[in-house]
Amino acid sequence: MANNAGARKAIRKIAARTEVNKARRTRVRTFLRKFQEAVTGGDAGAAKTAFIEAQSELMRAVSKGVVHKNTGSRKVSRLAAQLKKLSTAA
Repeated sequence: MANNAGARKAIRKIAARTEVNKARRTRVRTFLRKFQEAVTGGDAGAAKTAFIEAQSELMRAVSKGVVHKNTGSRKVSRLAAQLKKLSTAA
């Protein structure tokens, strides 16, 4: 258990930061899910707009330190590949 004021404050700060990061991660997952739904629906236009939003949200999470840079880039790359596959099939 925290034994001094500084340690107690650190615990409070970590808890607050954890809540914020949890919300950011959830937001990213929501945008990724919207993209997946557009892709499975076969709507290339909706998928393109969902891709742009998901990419923006992922890169924001990277800049905030919620997701590692390489993880964000990898996910965006895979989303772009799915979008390209969808648009060439249509």
